[in-house]
Amino acid sequence: MISNQILQNTIDGLKNIAHVDLCVLDIDGKEVASTTGDIGNVSAAARDFVESPADSQEIQGYQYFKIYDEQQLEYILICTGSGDNIYMLGKMIAYQIQSLLVAYKERFDKDNFIKNLLLDNLLLVDIYSRAKKLHIQSDARRVAMIIECAGGRDSNVLELTRSCIGSGTDFVTEVDEDNVIVVKDVSDMGKASEITRAAEDILAGLEKEGLTGVRIAYGTVVGEIKEVSRSYKEAKMALDVGKIFFDERKVICYSELGIGRLIYQLPIPLCKMFIKEIFGGRNPDDFDQETLTTIDKFFENSLNVSETSRQLFIHRNTLVYRLDKLQKSTGLDLRVFDDAITFKIALMVVRYMKYMEKFT
Repeated sequence: MISNQILQNTIDGLKNIAHVDLCVLDIDGKEVASTTGDIGNVSAAARDFVESPADSQEIQGYQYFKIYDEQQLEYILICTGSGDNIYMLGKMIAYQIQSLLVAYKERFDKDNFIKNLLLDNLLLVDIYSRAKKLHIQSDARRVAMIIECAGGRDSNVLELTRSCIGSGTDFVTEVDEDNVIVVKDVSDMGKASEITRAAEDILAGLEKEGLTGVRIAYGTVVGEIKEVSRSYKEAKMALDVGKIFFDERKVICYSELGIGRLIYQLPIPLCKMFIKEIFGGRNPDDFDQETLTTIDKFFENSLNVSETSRQLFIHRNTLVYRLDKLQKSTGLDLRVFDDAITFKIALMVVRYMKYMEKFT
């Protein structure tokens, strides 16, 4: 069933083309959409027409047509206007609306299938039988993307995303009130960078439409339709982990999460125990900004003292002094690889804990 607004938009467009007034009624004779307010009370005549065996009929100067959806009577179309070709125009318009019903029903069926596929609500045998019935290729390479907008998803994000995607073998749907999901066919994309570029194109299209705070996360590529739900779950994790450890990035991939996705699955009590063992009673947030900047830059330059001191515009000995000072307070020497790894993980664990505190 298509919405009344879609029907109204459709007959408005058809009126502009055919220069006739149109009215669509349900089988009870109630008006659903109309291009004129002068048609009068036609409910009784429409109900009589529903009971008649005719598919079209002229009643009181108006042309009536029946519109079916798979042999089921769905609407009555009334066409009014002058000219000898009014019957032919009405017949063509009825056919257009009937075709619209079929198209929307097919999209709804596919949308339902994709939703259940993402949520693991289908048996394996049902996945392949329904995919075949809906003419969906079961062995195409696909990836699930999740699109999130700041402040939640409003009603037009879904349609805007569909307009950015365009037609083809991609699917755009939703399974909750927050995000839009794209199941994208990437059969013609051989590199991960191409998928990222496709996500960035969607992002740019949505931002061009005025949406703000858009983030896109996607899972790994799967080769079978039954595995799409796994890619979706990976995308969900990438969206969450990306907010914690990659908050500056608008597009994030599951395969890029690294150790962040392991930390994300740790229980908070275990995290607290680990931080206490590393830093004692001290909170890493107690470090002054100079120390934090030095640490970040040192890791950014792969523990290279010379390059770090150059980028910080300080003498090498000054950097060494800061690292020595940090070693005395934490017992960890960042110039030693094992200590640097421990310290880096500890900082990430602290960041994860701070993020999770927002939800407790």
